[in-house]
Amino acid sequence: MHLGILTGGGDVPGLNAAIKAVVNEADRLGWRVTAFRRGWAGPVNTDAADPSATAETHRALDPDKVRSVDRSGGTFIHTSRTNPSRMVPADVPAHVEADRTPNGEGRVDITAHVLKVLEAMQIDVLIAIGGDDTLSYAARIHTEGARTMCIPKTMDNDVFGTDYCIGFSTCVTRSVDMINNLRTSAGSHERHMVVEMFGRNCGLTALAAGYLADADRTLIAEVPFDLEQLAALLAADRARKASHYTITVVSEGASITGENIIESGEEDAYGHRKLGGIGERIGEGLKQLTGTNIMNQKLGYLLRSGGPDAVDLIVGKNYGTMCVQLIEEGKAGLMMAIRDGCYTTQPADISTKGEHRVDVDNLYDVTQYRPKIARVEGIPMYLR
Repeated sequence: MHLGILTGGGDVPGLNAAIKAVVNEADRLGWRVTAFRRGWAGPVNTDAADPSATAETHRALDPDKVRSVDRSGGTFIHTSRTNPSRMVPADVPAHVEADRTPNGEGRVDITAHVLKVLEAMQIDVLIAIGGDDTLSYAARIHTEGARTMCIPKTMDNDVFGTDYCIGFSTCVTRSVDMINNLRTSAGSHERHMVVEMFGRNCGLTALAAGYLADADRTLIAEVPFDLEQLAALLAADRARKASHYTITVVSEGASITGENIIESGEEDAYGHRKLGGIGERIGEGLKQLTGTNIMNQKLGYLLRSGGPDAVDLIVGKNYGTMCVQLIEEGKAGLMMAIRDGCYTTQPADISTKGEHRVDVDNLYDVTQYRPKIARVEGIPMYLR
């Protein structure tokens, strides 16, 4: 058996643990593993007619090569946001000339080439580790003849169909530490501190961080907020405290009532523009409305950098191990998942069947702008 593996989208701590587990479990069975470098850019840039001519796009893995990779964060096989189904024509390698299909958006679909590469390299099953975008493409090519397996990762924990994605625990743990550290500056200057976090259109990371760090107010992507109401709440919070400061945690996808979500830059290969800037917009508004100086802090890439915590180590390792065990049983077309506290699987295309968002009714106070758990019994461990 010859397995392929790749990591796509943003990096998170715990990816290397999953890769290592796949390699070690495959080696136990006497199987080979080849990693495609830089996500879907790996097969895109591989010459199907002569894969050895583009050897830099992939590498063979064995237990010696992965012995210590799980001690660090990121992905040692690299990643990208390449989408073979929406390629800019100028970015398509010359050796793919015959496999370009216009998709009506001024881009081309080179999935036929990706399938040829997997066949030419005799990949029996391709394991894709990523978020919605990476996994949805893996699910697509599975329906077109390339056997795939999916492992969910995203620090936002927003892949539909699983209670947990690799990267979330480390993100929240690190967020809480940083928010609490920022209290010293906010308190020293008696200011309103606004902390902006990654999360795109799912407010779960902000909700969990604000809940655990006991922030004064937490703003999530699912609930637009009134800036004047927020200012009044924070002014009261500050006046009530002996230290005269406040902490507000905000998801990058949050928006002020009547205003659009703040986006910038061009669309990426999956049609997404960059989110971010809502923290600064809030800060400007709060200063005008309260007369108090503001501190703004984007946590950004700090939340996905560095090594994984114990949860992301164990989930990454178990997802990778389970994936190979299932392949040994002859299975494919599945996504690894955790549901109701147990490891399980879902169909590979489950991520395309819905969206995961904060359960506002049970987890959030829409008038006070803060987490509020209406009932703990029966909810998933990670507030899904």
